[in-house]
Amino acid sequence: MAKPLRILHCFRSPVGGVFRHVRDLAEEQSKAGHEVGILCDSLTGGTHEDLLFDDVRPFLSLGVTRLPIKRHISLSDATTLWNSYNKVKSLRPDVLHGHGAKGGLLARILGSALRVNKYRVARLYTAHGGSLHFSRASPQGLLVHTLERLLEFLTDGLIFICEFERRSYENKIGKPRTRTAMIYNGISERDFRNIPTRSDSVHFVYIGMLRDLKGPDLFVDAFAKTERQIGRPLSALMIGDGPDKDKYRTMMIQRGLGHRIGMLPAMRVHEAFSMSQNVVVPSRAEAMPYIVLEALAAEKAVIASRVGGIAEALGEHSPALAESGNADDLARVMAAAITEPTWRQQTMPDTETIRSTFSASVMARDTIELYYNILAYSDEH
Repeated sequence: MAKPLRILHCFRSPVGGVFRHVRDLAEEQSKAGHEVGILCDSLTGGTHEDLLFDDVRPFLSLGVTRLPIKRHISLSDATTLWNSYNKVKSLRPDVLHGHGAKGGLLARILGSALRVNKYRVARLYTAHGGSLHFSRASPQGLLVHTLERLLEFLTDGLIFICEFERRSYENKIGKPRTRTAMIYNGISERDFRNIPTRSDSVHFVYIGMLRDLKGPDLFVDAFAKTERQIGRPLSALMIGDGPDKDKYRTMMIQRGLGHRIGMLPAMRVHEAFSMSQNVVVPSRAEAMPYIVLEALAAEKAVIASRVGGIAEALGEHSPALAESGNADDLARVMAAAITEPTWRQQTMPDTETIRSTFSASVMARDTIELYYNILAYSDEH
């Protein structure tokens, strides 16, 4: 039997899909006998995220290390790297697995520093969209993509969470010059259960970060257009936290929607699913969002922008997909979802298909196998 590994997951913000991904990986890896820890930012997250840390803490024998990690590259990163290095060195990891652009930077630089000091450590990176959301034409995109290319020399393995992410990487950064694997995001068996709606449920719900990249403004626009299209008032909720929350509240009030679109803070996703049968994902950019997989497992209707790997879950030609950034097209799909009685049954993929393709246990198994292959190759060379 292979020796159990000491695994440290590095990422910036303990919110949203990346945090969900790491929690699932950590739980499955711990159950398989490995020692697991987390290194992440101390500046983001709130009460909801504290509860999620409590859930995963029993599986983190290497503990949780939280340090100030800013979103953008800055001089303060040097301090973060120095403080992180001393802590990481004391944990003696076999694997440093970075998630998202900043987590990937930390894992690969820290792992390389450990190697200089004769430590045997595998350096892995999963982008989760991150730097791939930047346009190649923008100065910031050029800087970030050039840095990603250079960091390949410090990378033992790249994991893509969907085929879209693999294609985006090759188009924007180049064909990888290191080992790669495509391992879909996976959800746990406990996520596969029908969640009925409450008696006071609304027609539509948006669940996620309140920032423009995720499209809450498109949700508000499309909601108003859906009302006009079907000729009656509707109801909706926006559930989540984020930097643009006040902007969206003002937007709703100015358009006379303040009494028909409510706002609630972030909560456990299964509580949010009870608020509506129709989950709207209006993102401008994504990789493979967990909210889509979770909603499908809960037997909800998903209405989404055609971005990232969403079509890999819903189906390439799914009527549930709307043109990205187009509130009119999103409204068209939203109207169909609530006016056609069998729309969900005819449009959503079979639950068993989702279960077999997007499984947390398979995700963890394939990731661990990649760790071992990298470490074995390192020993041979």
